[in-house]
Amino acid sequence: MKIKEVLDYLEHLAPGYLQEDYDNSGLLVGDHQQEVTGILVSLDCIESVVDEAIERKCNVIISHHPIVFSGLKRFTGADYIQRVIIKAIRNSIALISIHTNLDNVQHGVNKVICDRLGILSPKILKPKTGILEKLVTYIPQPHLEEVRNALFRAGAGQIGEYSECSFSSVGQGTFTPSSRANPSIGQRGKREQVDEVRLEVLVEKWKRQSILQALMESHPYEEVAWEVYPIVNAHPQVGSGMIGELAGEENEEAFAKWVKDRMKVSAVKHTAFLNRKVRKVAVCGGSGSFLLADAIKAGADVFISSDFKYHQYFDADGRIVILDIGHYESEQFTSEYLMVSLTEKFPNFAVHLSQIRTNPINFI
Repeated sequence: MKIKEVLDYLEHLAPGYLQEDYDNSGLLVGDHQQEVTGILVSLDCIESVVDEAIERKCNVIISHHPIVFSGLKRFTGADYIQRVIIKAIRNSIALISIHTNLDNVQHGVNKVICDRLGILSPKILKPKTGILEKLVTYIPQPHLEEVRNALFRAGAGQIGEYSECSFSSVGQGTFTPSSRANPSIGQRGKREQVDEVRLEVLVEKWKRQSILQALMESHPYEEVAWEVYPIVNAHPQVGSGMIGELAGEENEEAFAKWVKDRMKVSAVKHTAFLNRKVRKVAVCGGSGSFLLADAIKAGADVFISSDFKYHQYFDADGRIVILDIGHYESEQFTSEYLMVSLTEKFPNFAVHLSQIRTNPINFI
């Protein structure tokens, strides 16, 4: 198996298109055509993790956080980032990151937290906009199903939990083939009028290229008429954070202590308890303070995340309880999820979960 196959699976799991602008997910070090001997999964990629990969004979490290966020001008070993890259290159170890794209998918980082805390029927807290498009094309009536099915197979027509969604309307198309054309219907130099169907399907932007390829390959016309329009609708399965409900109401302090235990947290920073019952809970793995207003607006009783600044605790303002459980702690179980997913996909290859605790923060 080559690294490209691993990258293709990770792209299926969390498309790279969905990473934030500042992010650097994907293959950071290595060759797509390199053969895989073993995979090591970790939250972070630090020197001790590379050493562990060498010891376990793994030549691929998949980390949630990318070791490189911005461009490097020299590799002298002057800092931990450069040392990691140099050691990886010297030992032919590929470095792959799957970061905010995994944060932004429905089954990613935040779903892992929800599952661990027993949060039921979780939905995206802040769905993304600007990532949906509408594809419109015109098809001769006898070829409608062939083309429509090809588009569905390529991933078009997904609306939330519904697949193969489309709309069609009947009309008539006209065209005159030139002397150099090779028409499947009609004759050169003669205007043709054909009963056609206008077919409309939703397209996720990162699938556009493969869907258009499916259209061109399945459509009978030499020159296919098609248009793509931007859609302002939010994508219900892509975005930041998640929100759901507990099976029953819980006491605030008891729930906070249970979160501390379940998430294996040394200390939980929190705002004052409000003497209310907890039922609706919002979560965001990693730095999620930017979602506080969204959690309040959605009616969450508690918001679990990390990296809140001092003044942001005041913004809770008696409307919600903030549980700041720590960045590492909120995402640490993501590695296990990736390890299990990769093992199921590639059962004949060794996929290891790193035993290195990479959290740079310590407590006394």
